[in-house]
Amino acid sequence: MRFGLMSRIAPIAFAAAVLVPAQTPADKSWKILEGGIANNNAGTREKAVRALGLITNHTKAVQLAEKALGDPKPDVQAAAADALGQMGAKSAIPKLVDAIKSKETEVVFAAANALFVLGDPRAYEVYYAVLTGERKSGEGLVESQMKMIKDPKAMAKMGFEAGVGFIPFGGAGLTVFKMVTKDDTSPVRAAAGLKLAGDRDAKTSAALMQAASDKKWLVRAAIVDSIAKRGDASLLKAVWPLLEDENEVVKFTAAGAILRLTK
Repeated sequence: MRFGLMSRIAPIAFAAAVLVPAQTPADKSWKILEGGIANNNAGTREKAVRALGLITNHTKAVQLAEKALGDPKPDVQAAAADALGQMGAKSAIPKLVDAIKSKETEVVFAAANALFVLGDPRAYEVYYAVLTGERKSGEGLVESQMKMIKDPKAMAKMGFEAGVGFIPFGGAGLTVFKMVTKDDTSPVRAAAGLKLAGDRDAKTSAALMQAASDKKWLVRAAIVDSIAKRGDASLLKAVWPLLEDENEVVKFTAAGAILRLTK
């Protein structure tokens, strides 16, 4: 009798197993990420959101990252902006433009970098302001953000938190990082100068020429690098004097820029 009952139950159990397939690796991965994004710990949320940047061409990943732009913690918002840039989410550009209006330095820079990666020229408004301390136009950054960008402590915090991503000249990155001090804004300004290489606005050309004589060698070197990549030989008059610069990185970069633009 018992055997007969078991023989009838077995097919039912088998059918249930067929109807409820085992969890796939993809299903498990989404469950892990969604759990991390919903976690009460901001650090956990940030890590999970940042990982979304690895998922390209996926609507769900974009939606999760866009939602994270509204997270109460700035670090999570910044991670979301970074992720959207990495995944090439051009549909998120309007939300990233809104994120630039944030009062938090890291969010502004992360959103600007994402726009830069996505090819949106509005990123240049931020980099111009960082390099010059002035607005490029009447649009873009508001007065509260300009105060933030001019605040050495906020800028230094941004420069050191961003790590080598904000340090130009890959090979010299570690040396550069050891040389700058925590009250020094030069790494961020140097990075901004590099990002402006593709901005063809005449105001930016003038700003680069002026910044080529900056008192900080890291900024001078970055500006010369930017001028070289810009491909505009008319800016070389700001580079010629740097062949006599006391800093070797600046001097060598100037020589390379001149050779690139005069060949």
